Amino acid sequence: MSRTMSVADSIVVDAPPAYVYERLSDPTAMGRWSPENRGATVRGERRGTYVGMVFEGRNKRGAMGWTTRCTVTAADPGERFAFRVHAIGVRRPRLPGPVATWEYRFEAVDGGTRVTETWTDDRRSWPDFLANVFDRVATGGKTFAEFQRGNIRTTLKRLKAALEADFRAAS
Repeated sequence: MSRTMSVADSIVVDAPPAYVYERLSDPTAMGRWSPENRGATVRGERRGTYVGMVFEGRNKRGAMGWTTRCTVTAADPGERFAFRVHAIGVRRPRLPGPVATWEYRFEAVDGGTRVTETWTDDRRSWPDFLANVFDRVATGGKTFAEFQRGNIRTTLKRLKAALEADFRAAS
């Protein structure tokens, strides 16, 4: 069975693109919205989000926790934020290799912002059979594409609720 290598979903947030981008492009805040991410630590200089910025994300699914090393690949305010995950480990990201790419696009719509979140499986060198077996063990029976589709929907709903409340409070 061949793999679905990318999934995406969108939601409209009642706040301007620059506002949404500013909050979502801070990897240390992702834990507010994601069902698995518990925040991140930026490595090196911290001067806002920029292409080449490296951060380590802390994640948890059930009793299992892991850390990833990520590098920002796009930081276009109000338009696009993306990063690739290129190392993983339990306490520290010791195992290097392509894991996934996450991308967020921001589009102005009727006084708000359409946020599109996309996950892409970067494990292209893995045979489909091996990836499918690993995925089903790691996710409790789903492929990563199926699993991430649900995670993306949850993240977007939480993002919408939190940013709209924050934006109303700041206005």
